Amino acid sequence: MPPDLSQNKAVRLVKHAADNHYAICATCCYNVEGILASVRAAEAKRSPLIIQLFPWAVQYANGILVHAAREAADNASVPVALHMDHAQTPEMVKRAADFERGFDGIMVDMSHYDDNLEKTAELVKYCNERGIITEAEPGRIDGGEDGVGDLSDLGLEAILTTPEQAEEFVATGINWLAPAFGNVHGNYGPKGPQLDYERLKRVHKKVGDRVSLVLHGAGAEWFQEKLLRDCIDCGVAKMNINDAFNNDFTKVMQGQAGKTPITGLIEKATDAMQKSIEQYMDWMGSSGMADKIQ
Repeated sequence: MPPDLSQNKAVRLVKHAADNHYAICATCCYNVEGILASVRAAEAKRSPLIIQLFPWAVQYANGILVHAAREAADNASVPVALHMDHAQTPEMVKRAADFERGFDGIMVDMSHYDDNLEKTAELVKYCNERGIITEAEPGRIDGGEDGVGDLSDLGLEAILTTPEQAEEFVATGINWLAPAFGNVHGNYGPKGPQLDYERLKRVHKKVGDRVSLVLHGAGAEWFQEKLLRDCIDCGVAKMNINDAFNNDFTKVMQGQAGKTPITGLIEKATDAMQKSIEQYMDWMGSSGMADKIQ
């Protein structure tokens, strides 16, 4: 018999958020400092957390960052899950799923393939057989971010998600759905986000009883408390952040490299990232929720 995915840590955390009108902060980490900052923020705020790694982490360091994140998650005093964001080839999905003591969840991002739906269904089954839950992206979210390919580089355009598309993807067995509703990976430009909240509400009404919704493209320039809460009001229960805390790492490095010992530099960068993540946990409403999750 396949594993009981209802007991998967990642799915339990996000379901609790969906049921209690807040969102789980999912931090996109590139290094050990980001992992430590995330867990320390979660413990300080008594918040559940999802640590996310891109396929780049595996390509760069094989299992080293995966195992570091897994150990940090397992040893935390609050519930912490580990997720791979934007696995964009079948080979990477399978490689990530085959780690021993690795990921709780994997985003099966086949959005740049013509047979997105078929590939997603096949890979969801592969992950589920290994006790791993899945996320997918009906439609196509525009832009790119460090560690993820840019659609424009592939000659592709954004496609907004429809409720009907969402229903098709739910049928593949996914647990989380990342709708495209005007959100963008990377830069929104001078006009800022042009979010179609009515579309997001329609998607949630159609499939929210079976899957949880995920926000991608929550860039720090625009996504602070108001926009985050607006998305939560439309049914979003997991929110990915990247530059919101990783920018702190580069700022500390740029400002103090050569003036501060390496150990001090690493500690200051970690502290700066932690402070920003704590702010986002407050905005998403997850602070204090760790002790309420059964």
